[in-house]
Amino acid sequence: MDIRQLLLAAFEVEHREHVDAIRAALGGEASTHAPDWNDIFRRAHSLKGASRAVDLPAVEAVAHRLETLFERVVAQDGGLSRSAASAVHLALDRIEAYVAGLTDGAGPDMPGDALAALDGALDSKAALAPEPAPPVPPAPSPPPVAAAKPTATEPPTEGVQTLLRVPADAVEALTRATHELASALGAEAVLAEGLARLGRRANDLARLIETQRDSVGRRTAAARGAQIGQAGSDAEARALETGLLALARDAADLARVRGALASSVDGAMARVAGEAERLALVPAETAFGGFARTLRDHARGEEREIEVTVHGLDLPVDRAMLQVLKDPVLHALRNALSHGAEPPETRRRLGKPAALAIGLDVAVQGGRLVVRVQDDGRGPDFAAIAETARHRGLLNGGADPAPEALLALVFEPGFSTASAVDTLSGRGIGLSVVADAVRRLGGAVRLAPRVPFGTELTMTLPLSAARRAMLLVEAAGITYAIPSGSAERLLRLDRLDLISVMGRTVTQVEIEGRAISLPVLDLRSLLGLAAQSDETGTTRPAILLRGGGRRCVLAVDALSDVVSLRVLPAPPIGTDPRLISGTVILAGDRPALVLDADGLVARAGEAGRAAAPQPIGPHGTIAQGPRSTILVVDDSITTRTLEKGILEAAGYRVVVCVDGQDALDRLRAGIELVDLVVADVEMPRLDGFGLLKALRAEEAFARLPIILMTSRGDAEDVARGLDLGADAYLTKQTFDQRKLLDTIGQLL
Repeated sequence: MDIRQLLLAAFEVEHREHVDAIRAALGGEASTHAPDWNDIFRRAHSLKGASRAVDLPAVEAVAHRLETLFERVVAQDGGLSRSAASAVHLALDRIEAYVAGLTDGAGPDMPGDALAALDGALDSKAALAPEPAPPVPPAPSPPPVAAAKPTATEPPTEGVQTLLRVPADAVEALTRATHELASALGAEAVLAEGLARLGRRANDLARLIETQRDSVGRRTAAARGAQIGQAGSDAEARALETGLLALARDAADLARVRGALASSVDGAMARVAGEAERLALVPAETAFGGFARTLRDHARGEEREIEVTVHGLDLPVDRAMLQVLKDPVLHALRNALSHGAEPPETRRRLGKPAALAIGLDVAVQGGRLVVRVQDDGRGPDFAAIAETARHRGLLNGGADPAPEALLALVFEPGFSTASAVDTLSGRGIGLSVVADAVRRLGGAVRLAPRVPFGTELTMTLPLSAARRAMLLVEAAGITYAIPSGSAERLLRLDRLDLISVMGRTVTQVEIEGRAISLPVLDLRSLLGLAAQSDETGTTRPAILLRGGGRRCVLAVDALSDVVSLRVLPAPPIGTDPRLISGTVILAGDRPALVLDADGLVARAGEAGRAAAPQPIGPHGTIAQGPRSTILVVDDSITTRTLEKGILEAAGYRVVVCVDGQDALDRLRAGIELVDLVVADVEMPRLDGFGLLKALRAEEAFARLPIILMTSRGDAEDVARGLDLGADAYLTKQTFDQRKLLDTIGQLL
């Protein structure tokens, strides 16, 4: 399914939510609960934006008129006349019919009656004057009740549900994984039966031993030293031996069953956890992926030239958070286009490119999700903002506040400096929506001018559900986590290579063929931890860190592992916020602090000798990590990201492909020299077995090392993979990153 089909599938669900909500609100006009016209207005606004995002101009035109009509209701604090309400219901019916009739992205002709009815309602001055209702006879007094019903000013809060759009295939996959787990746990009946059998055999042996003890006592008393009863004694001994052998055999069988069951349960548990996480964590691209095209469509409609760049859309983020941010981010982008655009001659005079540059960046900084929308346009118009603020009573007649305080006013509801209303701006809703959404998520939003040109809007939110690849390190026996993307290379730091320059310890590291002097930090000293008294040797593990556009070398006691972990907020007390960006939970429910690479690199520029290993002499070497290129082939973005993080942290250069056909095409094209392939088996288009067979059939790849790493661990699958020519077959159920790295090291 291409991206447009995915967007249309999402729109089909989203438009239904908005239409149903508008209908429900209009139906409440006759009840004691007055409609929330602000919410209805925003629903129409979001419906218009969503229809434009999927290129449905017929729906967009109807939604635009609905938005205008509801805006008038909000402005005049009124309601809808009966004729206007009928026009709205007709428009909603036409939208539903149009979306239901979509075929391959194209819809039927939109009847003109809905547009005509809405235009008539907009032209009529009586559209917003509710018609008088017929007199209603007074109702009998209700009987007394224990508690008053909620009024319009006190809406009920209990039972409110948060809806989440989830792909059907994700729910089905989680259901299958749950059934697999239930099946694996059901095998415990075999264990119970085996344990009962062991108990029965043990009881039989106990009775046999007791019988033999009594028999020996009687024979001894009757004829000590005689051979009477020898035959009976031999038979009892053989029975005892047979019983012991049977008991040992049952115990061995039970141990094998227990091992297989444990492996099966572990695998099923891993699949359930993975599928459950899939429901919660998705790449930011699923929500923001179509925004660049949407913005270009807007620009074409306004005859403006723009260039859109996006970064960080592969970052896994909580699905619910992305859905809340979807409309606000689109509003921010449209706001950048509307308020940042300048005439071509103005841009030329200022030395800017002809096209307005708009950027969307999604990143993790300091344990928080940061979404940035920036442009190189005209920048904030402080005079217009101040004038609008005074007109709305947000400022008195005195001097203007500081620029930062002035820019904070643009997030007020209805605040707009646009001189006219169009499809992009002028209603004062865009930045208000951004601020409301971000604050609901416990975050903050800030608007600031950029240097030298333009504006930057930054949304900062708590990162409570982001999973990232983490490099685990140890210092003074304590485990810490470092985002693997910040670890450029793993090193062996030789103390003989450390030198002191102006009170700072530095060392030389070869980067892109050049020896560069970099500051060195000792994690133990930096965090005030005790030094190890039994430290031997002159080398220590170290990490080449990159953050904030700069590098440093961080010396640690040990490199532990690379794992994908969920990042939680940092503890509120007891940590340095400049160095600690979050918390992760390790195996055994052990918490570990996440080190902030940007803060570490910044500290390296400030730290003196106390925070660095002390130099011993002027000579020595630093070992570089291997630079072999590994091709990772997996249709799961989570697995690709995890494997890429592990391999890059180990010093390898990594390229990725989404399935076997993609990998085969890339290898045949000779884009780069690949030294080894790590491939999944179950993939669309061409699976891992097919990729393996195709590569082994070509002379150029006949000796290329290939590792199959898959969840298919049956003996016949393993045998098939090895028969087709795989150099190694690893299963994900018992995944051990050390085993993967050891296997790669042996093959290379």
